[in-house]
Amino acid sequence: MTTAVETTAPAAGDSTAEPVAAVEHVLTVDCAESPGIVHAVSAFLLERGCDIIDIKQYGDKAQGHFFMRVHFASEPSVSGTGQQPGTEDLRRDFGPVGEKWQMNWQLEPHGRKRRVLVMVSRMGHCLNDLLFRARTGDIPVEIVAVVSNHRDQEGLVQWHGIPFFHVPVTSSTKADAEARLLELVDTFDVELVVLARYMQVLSDELSAKLAGRTINIHHSFLPSFKGAKPYHQAYERGVKTVGATAHYVNAELDEGPIISQQVIEVDHTYTADDLVAVGRDAECVALRNAVRWHCEGRILLLGNRTVILR
Repeated sequence: MTTAVETTAPAAGDSTAEPVAAVEHVLTVDCAESPGIVHAVSAFLLERGCDIIDIKQYGDKAQGHFFMRVHFASEPSVSGTGQQPGTEDLRRDFGPVGEKWQMNWQLEPHGRKRRVLVMVSRMGHCLNDLLFRARTGDIPVEIVAVVSNHRDQEGLVQWHGIPFFHVPVTSSTKADAEARLLELVDTFDVELVVLARYMQVLSDELSAKLAGRTINIHHSFLPSFKGAKPYHQAYERGVKTVGATAHYVNAELDEGPIISQQVIEVDHTYTADDLVAVGRDAECVALRNAVRWHCEGRILLLGNRTVILR
């Protein structure tokens, strides 16, 4: 997905200048449910000559809460000057609307790439998938750095031309390692941290500091088959499905709001190694979807649940 680029407005009497392309934005809103919210947002866009491309909304009756995502385009002004409301103009003008309806809202250019830091340990399948899809533009991210407590994936990361940081973690160095991570988050102006099979538990303090902007992936056997070699444990029990869960990180280990889950059916013919391979595929898909939806502004939180506007 791309955001249209605004070209130079035509000078007076210049009939050869190219027309100004529409500029696209995404507005996400959540607030207490009340009649008139959709009308207020659509009227705001209409008054500024904006055209709605796609709109998704959901009202949770039980919680009395409303969610909306609007993808819209701002066209050149009717006066022919070619001027369009920019992102900051739209944010400023929408402020009173958001205040009136007591909204939590964000307004971003459509397709803007979020700055992502990926953390990984030894297994590189999720990292490799994210690197490839970022490189090809399949997901709207710029991977600005990779942090690992091992060096196994250093060559892969360097091949992509991305800074790699080896930050070992032991019980005695955990606090220093997390301080280093926060330093890198600030240095690279990171918007999202992705734990792509990073096999270290983040402290409660770090989880709180990165709340709402850290995504983790794990196998979906939990709370069963904890610890080492969960797929081999599952094989011994003859499981019939293999899955993966991507979720936001919070202070409760592997219990943050769920974003994406993948389930793949298996049977008695699958070996333990087959289950591992299937699990890797499920993990890549679940994590990729979670990162995509977060960066496209499709995820809104409702307590410990997520609302995904797709």
